[in-house]
Amino acid sequence: MTQTPTQGTQDLQELIDALGTEKVITDPASMDKYRWDRAHDPDAGMPAAVVRAQSTDDVQTVVRFASGRRIPVVPRGAGSGLSGGSTAVAGGIVLAMEQMRDIRIEPLTRTAVVQPGAFNAEVKAAAAEHGLWYPPDPSSFEICSIGGNIATNAGGLCCVKYGVTTDYVLGLTVVLADGRAVQLGGPRLKDVAGLDLTKLFIGSEGTLGVITEITLRLIPAQRPPTTLVATFPTLDDSTAAVLAISSQMRPSMLEFMDNPTINAVEDATKMGLDREAAAMLVVQSDEPAEFAAEEIAAIEKLCQQHNASEVFATSDPEEGEAFVVARRMAIPAVEQKGSLLLEDVGVPLPRLGDLVSGIAEISQRREVVIAVIAHAGDGNTHPLLVFDPADEDQAQRAHTAYGEVMDLAIELGGTITGEHGVGRLKRPWLADYLGEDALELNHRIKKALDPENILNPGAVLDPAALTDNA
Repeated sequence: MTQTPTQGTQDLQELIDALGTEKVITDPASMDKYRWDRAHDPDAGMPAAVVRAQSTDDVQTVVRFASGRRIPVVPRGAGSGLSGGSTAVAGGIVLAMEQMRDIRIEPLTRTAVVQPGAFNAEVKAAAAEHGLWYPPDPSSFEICSIGGNIATNAGGLCCVKYGVTTDYVLGLTVVLADGRAVQLGGPRLKDVAGLDLTKLFIGSEGTLGVITEITLRLIPAQRPPTTLVATFPTLDDSTAAVLAISSQMRPSMLEFMDNPTINAVEDATKMGLDREAAAMLVVQSDEPAEFAAEEIAAIEKLCQQHNASEVFATSDPEEGEAFVVARRMAIPAVEQKGSLLLEDVGVPLPRLGDLVSGIAEISQRREVVIAVIAHAGDGNTHPLLVFDPADEDQAQRAHTAYGEVMDLAIELGGTITGEHGVGRLKRPWLADYLGEDALELNHRIKKALDPENILNPGAVLDPAALTDNA
């Protein structure tokens, strides 16, 4: 049972006494910005309190308080999530990690010990001071938190070669639903003692525990990349080029933008992108200079064999970075065209062409603009559905298309989310994706670790399926 904000305020006094008014916010106006992430879930509730935690002890205090009263607790990082994973629950507590920002680099073990509120960019910068690199790089790396990255197992532009967040997490401190803090893993590259519980919490979206400290693996700094940009007259040509490149080599970046995305980015940047192109690939090689030149030359040949209308390559880091920045700003550029429904579907790489062409067919049939960007090298696409919320018919068509895109991904053997998480917005499609048996295992694990369903209830799993706590 949850409380309403009015009912809960008096009951919060024990929490306020324990943490202080500088950490516990109960003013509705001050709490409002904590109700949504970037998905702007319309069902966001007004919490009873927002707690700005500063330590593991603070988090334990909140969870113990909430557990004894069955008050929902929604962990929140930077609020940059795109699936409603940190949508506030009415009468609950939003546990904001934004003040937990400590970063400690250990050069000898090539690790970073990080609190969850630290931005991805801050970890990269701290590692760079020691000649090291933290590879996972979501497009929002400058504004997204490490805790949020772990909650959804975020990837990014370099993941085609270097992997995603889970590949760099060695250890976690996690506060469980009963308030206990457990240490999982640590600064060891090999450790197979017991079940791999560390991996269980990565991608769990705050539904199994609250992460308060992370040990990350770092690697030597990346070499300056060589960049290639290719445009194509058809979607089929571009996706065929992606398959040809991926089957023969492993570039450090292989990104895709379709025509609506190219035009939105060109509107924002005026950098001279080809507005007529059906698609554009941004490819990088970070091999040593002589090998990078060979790899880029081979990629250029493959693009030309697949009817590229233009191919441009540069070894100048600043010139290459300009195209990477253009790719990173795709979502905010498209967002200027209207309200967005943001997808995050992925398919096995051989089905990438079927997915991209299928999305184009849905866009045409539903008369809704769908701009597609993709981490093409691993089959993870981000279709962006653009609509005018004041146009009810168009909004309805956009929401219908949103579901059809996910249905298409499942039909092609893909997933409803590659790195943004299920959150609340994609939960209705989870059962179709997982299947009955795998979904039941998810319910079992959730009930075992959070029997009262207080941790981020409504995210990922259907609360109705978790009401039996026997």
